[in-house]
Amino acid sequence: MGPVSAQIAIDAPRERVYELLLDLSARPAFTDHLLRRYHLLRVDPVGVGAGARFCLPEAGGWFDSVIEEVEPPYRIIERGRGGRFNRVPCLLEWRLTEIPGPAGCEVTVTFWTQPEHPVDRVLELRRSQRRLAKGWREVLQRLRQLVEEERPVERLEVAGASRLGL
Repeated sequence: MGPVSAQIAIDAPRERVYELLLDLSARPAFTDHLLRRYHLLRVDPVGVGAGARFCLPEAGGWFDSVIEEVEPPYRIIERGRGGRFNRVPCLLEWRLTEIPGPAGCEVTVTFWTQPEHPVDRVLELRRSQRRLAKGWREVLQRLRQLVEEERPVERLEVAGASRLGL
């Protein structure tokens, strides 16, 4: 599936939005309508190496995503695999740019998959990029609402983490 992008202006400091996006345990607070059955892959959900597994029906099912590259406070790149037999590579990129004004930024999210197997390519033709783009736009609207209203974020935890004393 070609790149599916959405962008939105947020009236909040770029650093605060970046910190929220970098913490995978906070993602369900604004993505739970699109990314279903969200699970963390490690105890520390922040920064490079942090990962999550989730179901994204609009893109073909289950996906794993791991933060691979960060450029504070400008960009976060996540790579993973998903779809049929977990063989479809995917990429999720978050870009934050300053906008004119006292404190604000523009957030752009881009998601794409590159099916290599012929069966996966055929299955992808049946998926709706329009519906997926609408889902990412709603993610950004919910992120803006969460950040601008400075609401507390309910964070997700790894099962059994309390027994580890963390």
